[in-house]
Amino acid sequence: MCLYSLGILGLWPKLSMLSLSLPRKNILGFFTVNILSRCRILPRRSHTTSLPRIISACTSYEQEDSLQEPYNDEFSNCNVAFCASNRDVLGSKTFHGKIIRLELQRDVTLSNVLINSYSKCGFVELARQVFDGMHERSLVSWNTMIGLYTRNRIESQALDIFLEMRNEGVKFSEFTISSVLTACGADCNASECKKMHCLSLKACLDLNLYVATALLDLYAKCGLIKDAVQVFESMQDKSSVTWSSMIAGYVQNKNYEEALLLYRQTQSMSLEQNQFTLSSVICACSNLASLIEGKQVHAVIRKSGFGSNVFVASSAVDMYAKCGSLRESYIIFSEVEEKNIELWNTIISGFAKHARPKEVMILFEKMQQDRMHPNEVTFSSLLSVCAHTGLVEEGRRFFKLMRTKYGLSPNVVHYSCMVDILGRAGLLSEAYKLIKSIPFDPTASIWGSLLASCRVYKNLELAEVAAKKLFELEPENAGNHVLLSNIYAANRQWEEIAKSRKFLRDSEVKKVRGKSWIEIKDKVHIFSVGESGHPRIHEVCLMLENLVVELRRFGYKPSIEHELHDVEEGRKEELLMQHKGSSVRIMKNLRICVDCHEFMKAASMATRRYIIVRDVNRFHHFSNGHCSCGEFW
Repeated sequence: MCLYSLGILGLWPKLSMLSLSLPRKNILGFFTVNILSRCRILPRRSHTTSLPRIISACTSYEQEDSLQEPYNDEFSNCNVAFCASNRDVLGSKTFHGKIIRLELQRDVTLSNVLINSYSKCGFVELARQVFDGMHERSLVSWNTMIGLYTRNRIESQALDIFLEMRNEGVKFSEFTISSVLTACGADCNASECKKMHCLSLKACLDLNLYVATALLDLYAKCGLIKDAVQVFESMQDKSSVTWSSMIAGYVQNKNYEEALLLYRQTQSMSLEQNQFTLSSVICACSNLASLIEGKQVHAVIRKSGFGSNVFVASSAVDMYAKCGSLRESYIIFSEVEEKNIELWNTIISGFAKHARPKEVMILFEKMQQDRMHPNEVTFSSLLSVCAHTGLVEEGRRFFKLMRTKYGLSPNVVHYSCMVDILGRAGLLSEAYKLIKSIPFDPTASIWGSLLASCRVYKNLELAEVAAKKLFELEPENAGNHVLLSNIYAANRQWEEIAKSRKFLRDSEVKKVRGKSWIEIKDKVHIFSVGESGHPRIHEVCLMLENLVVELRRFGYKPSIEHELHDVEEGRKEELLMQHKGSSVRIMKNLRICVDCHEFMKAASMATRRYIIVRDVNRFHHFSNGHCSCGEFW
């Protein structure tokens, strides 16, 4: 073996005369020293990339004195980088110890690689020790530490390091700004975002691809979508990540139509689509109830090979469920082999929103058989389906099960669902008692559930208690005042109604404008209360008037008891003709009102159409004069 090795060494001068590239020389030198170390024959000098093998060999054969001469540490960087890429914690620590013994720790480049190695291994404190022990720091040192804290979600430390860097007068780079912007995004710190934008402008880095992409992403996360768009439009060069970030930003800020328009633009430009872009787009389709476009995006997902990606699959399952196609939703769910908790929660939530308790219970059992432990989100869906289907005892069982079997403490959502379960069943006193026993201050959603139940059962006493709390928690929410007014109307408390109307008129609170979406021939049509911008609005109104006349033959009578207008009976029906709930729709941004519910039941019978209405809480499937909710909504 050793003789063969010496023969190799004899060829080395001849090989060196050839026009070999540097990488080939490095490889030959690396393996040559490796062989010699095995034979206990170590050279006094070596090619730069041979140093790791020499250190390893010297240490193994107790020849560390041979390492006192200075060596170029290109090897050291390679060795530690190898440990980092393989998450080799022990290797990184061992090599760190050798470097300290050899007094090589003053080398800036080597220290940077060590910091990076510890960073990738998840040892933040060890990386910080190396950083603090450095006699001299380069820009890479600062960037590595800022990136380390950002990746490990210790954003405050990342910002502190950046401040320290600025105080020491170190000039930052585009990578510094990008990492700091990412750190600011964790808490949606808009003020810090503005400051970083100003710094990037002063440093002429605002048009840099990485900086601009990070900026628009942060602006979108902070809800400053206009600023994000401004940054996006000012960029001369845009990567696929930039387009993906802008589309995701639109979706995060509920600008779903703009997200789809931008996605179509990427298609016309033949830009590469990644799983993040497609997930955002399919999310936009689900929120617009655009089944046709959602199917087209899903086809692109399958063609691109992302269909098996659990993250993308969850988005597709959610889209089909929100568009009312539970069958397709379940098929996609079944096709995924490695299901995670998010995917299970998505399919369970889908069936829960459609008030399908039987399927929800079956899925919950399968989930447990698959050894997947439910979490807080799972029980939110379970309690929700119990609320919408009147399963009081099942709701009580799940509420207890999550604590006793799975050790989960009920949060705001769970208590809100439980109050909803009891309230919808008419157990208002028990619901109020539960609220008073909550170990934290009840939120608006909890009091809102009680108030909604009081409307159904016309319980004015508890309604006023709940409304008072809501007015304190949500002073600018006009919906609470309207709901209380409807309860007053049901109890014919006209003086109280007048006070509510005066308050709404004189105060600055604004009622959320009702909106409806319906997809016809590959196009989503949007209708809003008080607006007549649709190009065929007059035809729609005429059709609606004719339809109401036709529906009277099927027993439809506009519901007037829940309206807060104190006017004569004949005028009430005329006012309801202008009611936002009477418009034909697939999706609605508010809870469906009583009159709309009756209208859709009659319309499904008169037109012999299967109608699916998705409101802010759940789905209603209307067919032949009946609704899937069983009048329990």
